[in-house]
Formats: sequence, C-alpha cells, structure tokens
Amino acid sequence: MTDLHQTPPSKSDLSKKNPYEIGLAKNAANFQPLTPLNFLERAAAVFPSQTAIVHGGLRRDYAQFYARARRLACGLAARGIERNDTVSVMLANTPAMLECHYGVPMLGAVLNTLNTRLDAKILAFTLDHAETKVLIVDREFAPVMREALMLAKVKPLVIDYDDPEYDGPGERIGTMEYEELVASGDPGFAWSAPRDEWDAISLNYTSGTTGNPKGVVYHHRGAALLAQGNVIVSSMAKHPVYLWTLPMFHCNGWCFPWSIAVVAGTQVCLRQVRAAPIYELMVREKVTHLCGAPIVMSTLLNAPATEKKNLPHRVSFFTAAAPPPEAVLAAMREAGFDVTHLYGLTETYGPAVVNDWQTKWDFLAADEQAAMKARQGVPYGALDALTVMDPRTLTPVPADGETIGEVMFRGNVVMKGYLKNEAATAEAFAGGWFHSGDLGVLHEDGYIQLKDRSKDIIISGGENISSIEVEDALFKHPAVQLAAVVAKPDEKWGETPCAFVELKPGMSATTEDLLDWCREHLARYKCPRFLVFAEIPKTSTGKVQKFVLRERAKQVSS
Repeated sequence: MTDLHQTPPSKSDLSKKNPYEIGLAKNAANFQPLTPLNFLERAAAVFPSQTAIVHGGLRRDYAQFYARARRLACGLAARGIERNDTVSVMLANTPAMLECHYGVPMLGAVLNTLNTRLDAKILAFTLDHAETKVLIVDREFAPVMREALMLAKVKPLVIDYDDPEYDGPGERIGTMEYEELVASGDPGFAWSAPRDEWDAISLNYTSGTTGNPKGVVYHHRGAALLAQGNVIVSSMAKHPVYLWTLPMFHCNGWCFPWSIAVVAGTQVCLRQVRAAPIYELMVREKVTHLCGAPIVMSTLLNAPATEKKNLPHRVSFFTAAAPPPEAVLAAMREAGFDVTHLYGLTETYGPAVVNDWQTKWDFLAADEQAAMKARQGVPYGALDALTVMDPRTLTPVPADGETIGEVMFRGNVVMKGYLKNEAATAEAFAGGWFHSGDLGVLHEDGYIQLKDRSKDIIISGGENISSIEVEDALFKHPAVQLAAVVAKPDEKWGETPCAFVELKPGMSATTEDLLDWCREHLARYKCPRFLVFAEIPKTSTGKVQKFVLRERAKQVSS
C-alpha cells in the first residue's frame, strides 16, 4: 500500500533541474491516452478471422466486429453525435450491446447502459439526468421505454433494435432500425482515441434504493486498466470463450466487453439466464469463463436433471456479492466449476478485489477453508490501495480480523465521480479515499472481509450484529437456498435480527428447526428473534433488496 501522507518536495528540490525531464517531454511517439478501444482494433488486425461474437446461429469474427463498431460510430456521427454526448441503450446481452461498447466511445461520446428491469419513472429520470441524445431500444423493452419517453423532458433520437433471437411481444417506437443505422456507416471510419484518458467513456447509475440514483462516471483510463485486470485475475489464456450471464448493463458487464478483446476471445451472448441454454452453450461452444451473482449458481445447481449436461472441461465462474456458502462451492466444484469470489462496487468499475487463493490453504480443514473463502480478499493489480479505516479519523483499523471499519479504495479504477453531484462526489472521496459504505475487518495477512453495509449493521442492546454473519449461519443449513437478515425495530433492544428464508426445492424446515440451528452456530444475542419463509426480493443483478425487507420486518409479529 502507498502512504496516505506523502512528504511534499522541499524548496531545494523544486529549484533543481531534473535531468530526466530536460528535452524529454511527452509527445505523440511516447505517450498516448489509455483506452480499451485499442483492444478491439488490435484483435481485428492480428486475429481477423477469430470468432468474436456468437448469438444463436450468428457468428461474427473480429474483422466484422471492428468494422461494425466503426460503422456504428460513423452512423451516429452523421446524426450529430459528438464528444461528451450521451447515448443510452436499453438492450439485453446481444451483439448490439457489445458493438455499442466500442462504437459509441469511438466518437468520444458516453455510453449509458440502462437497467432493463427498471420502471418508467426511474428510466425517465435517467434519460433527463444523462441528457440523452440517442436512445437504442430492444423491441422487448419498447413498452416501458415508450412510457419513460412520455415522462422525460429530453427528446432523443430513438433507434429500434430487432434481435433475431427474440420472438416475444414488443413494438417499434423509433424512427429507424439499428441495422439501418449500422449499414449507413463507413466500415473504414477514422475514429480517434480520446483526447485525454480522463475523458468519460460510460455512465452507470446506482440502484437508487433511496431517492434518485446517482450517475457514476467511468473514464477511459480506468476502463482500460480494469479490463486488463480482469484478464490477469481470471488467468485468461488466449482465445477464451466467455458466456454472458452477467447483465452488460451492470457496471458495463464488469468491463468484460473490453476484457475479452484483449485476448481475442469469443463472447457468447444470451438474452436470459436459464439453466437449459446455459448448459447447452457451455457444452456446444466450449465455454471457459462466465460471471454472475450467486443466484446464477443456484439456477445451475437446482436445474432439473433433464436440463443439466456434463461439462467437457472445467469452467471458471466468477461471482460477487455475498460469499457463497461452502455447500454451494462444493456443489459447484462437483458440477465442473471453479469459483472465484470477487468484490467491488459500481464506483470501482465492478470488481476490484479478489479472494486470491493461497495453495497452502488447500491443506486446511474444510471449515478453515470455508473461513478463508468467506473473505473478500486483496486488491486487483490495477487498484492502488485497499484498506479498512475509521471513516471519521481515517485511521487504519488493527489487522486483527475483529475491529470493524469502513472499506476504502484508492486508485485508477475508482470512478471519476457522480455526474452533476459535487456534494456526493466530495463526500465519497473525503480524505483522498473512496468511501465504499461497506463495513469490514482487516486480517493479519492483508485480506479484507465484509461484515455489513453501514446501513445494514444491526445494533441490538448496544451490540453490533453483522447481518452477513447471521446469513452465513443460515446458509449452512442443508435446506436453505437463500437467507437475508435485516434489523427489526424493538422496544427493548432498539433493533433485533429478523431473517427471511427461501428453502431449496423439495426441502423442508420449520421455524424452530432454523432457530435451533442458529443457536448452535451463533452467540445467543446474534440469533434471529423472528424468521419468515418467503420469496426474497432481488434487484435485476441478483442482489437482495434489503430496503424492502426492512419495511416488511416492521410488520412481522411473533
């Protein structure tokens, strides 16, 4: 880690002429802005016939991918799109979404990927806040976008996208179709790198669970570094095959649309996360890597036997959010997956922390291995610094695995800031660190471990209770598929843990069964006093909506 307080140069140092600067200025020959756009250009030049995109029966090589991205850029430029203009897209995981990740920023414009499961009101706010100039809409999502456009003040040029792999309901609301736009462009369009690597490349909105969402701005430098960081962390060899189960609208798909081009890999598109097509594609396309929330693992493991297939090779699976329970990890290993736990936020371009496994841990007992796997880990090579500090004093907590503080990030893969929100940006970057809002501990070996979101910690009778710790205990019960624990107001204790539980298909357990289980695995004061069997509400990326559960918990009675 770098030192927070660096010594400023002395007056004598400032007066000296630096021999390493005399006549050695930056110029076009020795300095170019970092950008992920060069990854596609190189892949097309070196591996033009290598398959870049697969979507149903469609297969495109890198020469075609690059040409279409340039056509898209040219088509948008002909319609007045310029540097720093926002192009919003409401698309599933399709070839068009991949092309937009290159074609839009080739103009110096900013790509805004919209969450396909949001309602019209939030989408209208997003379009207005982003000052959207062009909107590209998949036919499936046209009805909600039509409503959003009626509510929005901006009047963007609307482009329809007709995905040949989609045969469900929808409509056309634009003035032209995406393929018309692409066909109107020049495949040899002379795009240019950003003037400055600090230029914005994309705009991603936070979940907005309280109030309006914040617009997180990414720059070309961060996108290029995180994209390469993914390749290193995932140990990707040349020409990997990546299956899109993670929504590309989420943190630009953790930057993997750019990562795969670094190693000239194949990106297999998939509109919906369903077990049968996932297994079919993994076998048919020889998929090597995929990412997803824990719900994706659950989908795969709990699929009917008729939908499952034996994988011809090991598949690398990268997951974020809460660490998977040991039982789930064991089941994934048996099914042919090697799971790596990542951690990050929208503000860090997706994952910037990895639970880098140490070979010496292979010899630990199962419960000790599970404890190691529960930790979020250490920084990506692209991240300058990661630590846990007291958020008020910015004093690092002791590396004792016990003292709770706030997880802090610093480096080139931290967002540029929040669009049009200087106050929130300043608050997030107070003291020269990005304040994640996540509470955690720092272990002696430098690995961090989350204990809770600052708003999710349960304070009962003056004692701090980690909802993650209680959830982990419930997860270990063989009948539990998903558990979420929130604070329920309590007259005596202030707050008390309330657990919401989903059981595995075909499994059963009573309230008393699970409460007895918790008493065996937790200190008494940490055990839930209330337990509810119910479907747990989730965001479009599979994260539990605890703000919904907190409201439900208020209505729960014993």
